This record gives sequence, C-alpha cells and structure tokens, in this order.
Amino acid sequence: LVFVLVVILPKKHKKKKERKSLQEEDVAEIQHAEEFLIKPESKVAQLDTSQWPLLLKNFDKLNVRTTHYTPLPCGSNPLKREIGDYIRTGFINLDKPSNPSSHEVVAWIRRILRVEKTGHSGTLDPKVTGCLIVCIERATRLVKSQQSAGKEYVGIVRLHNAIEGGTQLSRALETLTGALFQRPPLIAAVKRQLRVRTIYESKMIEYDPERRLGIFWVSCEAGTYIRTLCVHLGLLLGVGGQMQELRRVRSGVMSEKDHMVTMHDVLDAQWLYDNHKDESYLRRVVYPLEKLLTSHKRLVMKDSAVNAICYGAKIMLPGVLRYEDGIEVNQEIVVITTKGEAICMAIALMTTAVISTCDHGIVAKIKRVIMERDTYPRKWGLGPKASQKKLMIKQGLLDKHGKPTDNTPATWKQEYIDYSDSGKREVVAEVLKTTSLVAEVVKAPQVVSEAVKVPKRKRESESESDENPPVAPQLIKKEKKKNKKDKKAKAALEHGGEPGDGDSDTTKKKKKKKKKAKVVEVMSE
Repeated sequence: LVFVLVVILPKKHKKKKERKSLQEEDVAEIQHAEEFLIKPESKVAQLDTSQWPLLLKNFDKLNVRTTHYTPLPCGSNPLKREIGDYIRTGFINLDKPSNPSSHEVVAWIRRILRVEKTGHSGTLDPKVTGCLIVCIERATRLVKSQQSAGKEYVGIVRLHNAIEGGTQLSRALETLTGALFQRPPLIAAVKRQLRVRTIYESKMIEYDPERRLGIFWVSCEAGTYIRTLCVHLGLLLGVGGQMQELRRVRSGVMSEKDHMVTMHDVLDAQWLYDNHKDESYLRRVVYPLEKLLTSHKRLVMKDSAVNAICYGAKIMLPGVLRYEDGIEVNQEIVVITTKGEAICMAIALMTTAVISTCDHGIVAKIKRVIMERDTYPRKWGLGPKASQKKLMIKQGLLDKHGKPTDNTPATWKQEYIDYSDSGKREVVAEVLKTTSLVAEVVKAPQVVSEAVKVPKRKRESESESDENPPVAPQLIKKEKKKNKKDKKAKAALEHGGEPGDGDSDTTKKKKKKKKKAKVVEVMSE
C-alpha cells in the first residue's frame, strides 16, 4: 500500500508544477513579445454571404465601385416586409389542377387573397397540370419576362400503331430538336399561323409497347405546342400519334421542386391568417418577386438614387455602389437597393470593364420599373453638379431652365453634359443625316439633266410661267376629291348595269341628266 502511494503522489505533484511554470513563462513572454493594438486597416472584415437570401446572395463577391453612401431608414429586406406589402409584391408557384383553365385559376387566387391584380407566366390548356407562376399586384410587372422564359414538360404520347421498340421513338425525339416549324392545334385560341419554335433538349423516359404509350421530357422555348410535337412524332414514325397527357415541370427559374403549392394550400394559409393572425403559412405559400430575378446580373444603387430611378431617371454611374462581373452591352440586368429590393429591370449600356474605368455616364436604360414610387425619399438635385447649377441660375449665369446663356463661363459649357437633351440631340442628328443624304441623292440626277438639257428646261419653265399661273393647293385638293367622286360614280353605274341588279338604261339616262343640270346650276352661281 505504501508503495502505491509513493508512485501516485509524484505524478500529481509533477502536473501541478508543470502548469504553474507554463503559465508563468507564457505570460512573461507574451507581455514582451506581442502588441495588443487595434491596427488601422483599409480592409473590412470579410462576410460569408453565401447563405444570404435572394438578390443579396454572394454580394461580397461583387465588384466595389465605392462603399461611401448615406443609408436611409426606408424600405426593408424582401423577407421582412409587412404581410400586406409582402403579398402585394409576391408570387405563387402554383400546381395547376387538371380541369379549370389558367385564367379561372388566377381569378380564384385573386378572390382568395383579396387583391386587385394577378397575372400568370404562360397559359396552360385546361387538361394540362403543373407549374403555373401566379404574380400578384406589383409582381405582375414581371409577367412578360416570365412568359418569354424557357419551359420544361413531361408528356405522354400515344402511337396509333405498334413500333418495334423504344429506340425508334428516342431517335425520332432526337431528330425533333432545334428550330421546328409549328402550326397551333385546333384547340388553341390563337391565330393558326405557321411559326418557328426551338426545342433545346428532349429525352425518352419510358415506352410501353403493349399500350403503345411513350413518356418523354422536353426543354423548349416559350410558345412551343407539345400537342403538335406529338403529332409530328407520329408522322415521323409513320404510325400517327397524339398527346395523351402533359405536365409542366419548369417555368423560367421555378421548377416543381421549388416550393410548389396547391390551391388548397393557398386557401388554408389565408384562412389561418384571417382567423388566427398566423402569417407563417402565407409567407410559406407566397414568395417575394426578387426570387424570380436571381439569375440576372446585379447592379447595386445608393439609397439616395432609388426614388429618382422609380420616377424614370437614367441610371448614372455616380449612383452605383457595386456591380457584377460579366455584364455585357444590351444585356438584361436587375438594379437593386442595399437591402436587396429590386428597383427595376434595365438594359446595360456599359460593360463591367467600362464601369470600372469610367467616372461618369449612363450605365443602363430602364426597361421596367418594379418598385413603387416614394418608397424612398426624393433626393435628386442635391449632388455637387446640381447644387452648382442651382447657384449659377440664382447668379444669372444660366437661364431659369438651366440652359447656358451669353454670361455662362466657357468652362461650364465644356465640362457640363446635359443628359436630358442627349436623346433629343441624337434624334435630331439622325434626322439631319437622313435629310442630307436624301438631298444629295435628289441633287445628283438633276445636275446631269441640267448639263444635257439646259435650254429646253428654260423654255419649258418660261412657257409654264406665262400660260399657267400658280394654282392654290386648296383648289388642287378640291379637284382631286371631285375626280375621286366621279370615278366612284362611274364604277357604281358600271356595276349597276349588270343583269339582275334592276337598273335599266332609262334610269341611267335620268341620273346623267340630273347631274348635268346640277353642274350647270353650280356654274351659273
């Protein structure tokens, strides 16, 4: 027992000694060696925004033009909007039931949610089921872009006669890819005009030779008729075919896996909110419109520039905070606030490289404003140039409209670019160009003719000036009208002379006599 105690005790003592010595040594070394300072840094601490919602996702990877702006206590993150605004600026990824039409379904949702306006992302035939994006109030401004977005379908084709195996059907599907001619089917409520539609990709999923049914998947352009495609498949196989069943799997950005809901879900969510004031289910059913724009390139604007854009101002470079890589000219982009709200859809007029090198200019032109006016306060006319312009108007160096006068300094005329007149100037310049070109074309043959026939022209002009005095344009117009009336009368008489019309030669003569008498009376007056 004594031996055991002797063995255990030294180990405990050793540990205690080690701890004490380590602590004493470390503290002394650290105090002398390390500097306990908050060092000044130009870099901001990095954020992990990979899990941020909607349009703010990975915003730290955007190119920074400037970080200096005045945040305004207006607007809110799309997910934190009040429930009324949240619904009015949202959309539903609806699973359309089989028998009602798309318009009926949209009307029912409008009645359930008690909103004024709803729209959808592309009509589905009554028997077709699947993905139907229903936009509510403000989100209806994105309906056009959603209707023109690509679609994906899963369909069942019934062949009228048996074929050897599924390989023939899969080959036929492969051949029917790319640009195809299509005429809308008889059922479609559209003008039956020949049109070209592109099928990007297609796959055969399964074929049942006993029932002659084939299941296939298609990714295609908006406006493609799958019913017509099934008929073409039958013709290509030489057995005839028709569409048995169809389901839309994807519409634009949203697929059937992205929180698709049924009509009953919407009804239940609204009932729960009305009776128990529970918003959670409504927020689960309705999604903010920003979710539809996540595939677009982004341009982040200062809070002070937001309302100006809502009123239709040009998107200028000084108002830009951040911009995305890979922006090309004429590309459709989305302009957003610092809180992640979509302001408008725009068409880029500068590439990413140009934005990074320029200080001033128009970055993009507005295609469709999404945000409501006066969500943010009016802040235009408060910048350095605008305030200088106001001061010069007060001093009399510019007129009341801000246009240069004789007193305006030359430096202002050289430096200041009036972007409000730029559009008008371009139009005027184009008109002047076209007129000058037309004038040159007209002058060229005249010069040749004058060189050849100079004396004749002079004589003709002299004789014309002597014999025919200038006629007023009003008289010429009256004469033309009379000639037209006479022609119409003659045509009517000719048609009237055909057998079975009931007009005889005597009636014609009487009419002519009456006309002559009228003409004589007019002349005498």
